[in-house]
Amino acid sequence: MATYETLRIEPAPGTAPDEGVRCLMLNRPEVMNAMNTQMFVELRAALHELAFDDGLRVLVVTGAGERAFSTGGDLKQRDGMTDHQWRRQHQLAEEVLLAVKDFPAPVIAAVEGHTHGGGCELALMCDWIVAARSAVFSLPEVRRGIMPGGGGIQNLVRAAGARRAKQLLLTARRFSAEQAAQWNIVTTLVEPGQALAAAVAEAREVTLAAPMAVHYAKVAASRGGEVDFHSGYALDIAAYNVLVSSQDRLEGVRAFNEKRPPRWSGR
Repeated sequence: MATYETLRIEPAPGTAPDEGVRCLMLNRPEVMNAMNTQMFVELRAALHELAFDDGLRVLVVTGAGERAFSTGGDLKQRDGMTDHQWRRQHQLAEEVLLAVKDFPAPVIAAVEGHTHGGGCELALMCDWIVAARSAVFSLPEVRRGIMPGGGGIQNLVRAAGARRAKQLLLTARRFSAEQAAQWNIVTTLVEPGQALAAAVAEAREVTLAAPMAVHYAKVAASRGGEVDFHSGYALDIAAYNVLVSSQDRLEGVRAFNEKRPPRWSGR
């Protein structure tokens, strides 16, 4: 794995490398993990490399330090950018955020502290969010003369419903992790300082399942949730029938009957 200036990538705390739970940490704590061009470039490269890591089972995304997951785009760097420079940087952001949403393995956000703008959008792109009760969220872009451009609008509408999403988007108000949990934005609430540990514990639960089954179930849930029921169900069954022919299906049934943990091959 390459080394990066703005990121840290390592086995998740408390896990062995062969467990396949990796931690991708935004690592600019001195600026509350604000995302500059260098970070977007490195995220794009890192996510591409991680997507082809056969040993990776679950990716946990978090921010360095206790103050913030990420406060979004680095507005100090953006100050004075030309329209062309802004759009070029945003193209990088779009590629990164879609790479998170379409990542082949589950991605869990572990959120502490401030999570605003593009940082909030990054968390929303993950499969689910584990947040400290002290975490604070917002999508404040309309107060900067723009609007969320990292999938935040679409993800918020799908999580919280159109009316709640429009209220949060148009007022740009901050909302707590407790509120986010009530509105189906945050999945798990934990005490301050425990978000990463809780996310890793949930990731380890995922690793008990067959890798192919997890991948196809994620694809079916993600893509199927965007289409009508019968189209989504057809995708479910197509993926299900792939798994019927897998070695891991045979191993899963055999292990159950032999009353032992399964030994997954990923095939």
